[in-house]
Amino acid sequence: MYYHFSEDPSIICFHPRPHPSHPSLAPVVWAIDQEKSPLYFFPRDCPRIGFGRSAKTTPEDTARFMGYSDASMIIAAESAWYQRIKEAKLYKYTFPPNPFVCWDHGAGYYVCHETVTPLSVEPMGDLLDCLTQANVELRLTPSLKPLPDSLLDSTMQFSMIRLRNARL
Repeated sequence: MYYHFSEDPSIICFHPRPHPSHPSLAPVVWAIDQEKSPLYFFPRDCPRIGFGRSAKTTPEDTARFMGYSDASMIIAAESAWYQRIKEAKLYKYTFPPNPFVCWDHGAGYYVCHETVTPLSVEPMGDLLDCLTQANVELRLTPSLKPLPDSLLDSTMQFSMIRLRNARL
């Protein structure tokens, strides 16, 4: 199964649309796999950076970025967003695996070039609790500014979402 997360509980079907960050890509419906879905347990516009270990991650980078954490993923968000994260009402849309195709395995992104009707929609409830249950460590920081360049020069697997809204 693949998922889409939204603050709108009334979406009947998802139509392909262009992606502002990928203008050369044909219009698609975006979905995320189960493993990476916690990256989307946030209000849509919340800037965040998720990172974790991969097969290529060095012990030095694990120590540098993960410290003593045994979380499956760490997601950093700006502390100014804490109240909005805490109060957000989010809904999980579940899609069938077909007709989606993998767009980026490392990021967990899947795309579909046709209209998709979700199998179900359900409220997420407490997003902080959802992150905890997913074995995700949430790190709140005044600014995400130092993190992108550090991760780009590392062996960590990462995803940077909505950074255009960050205090960079």
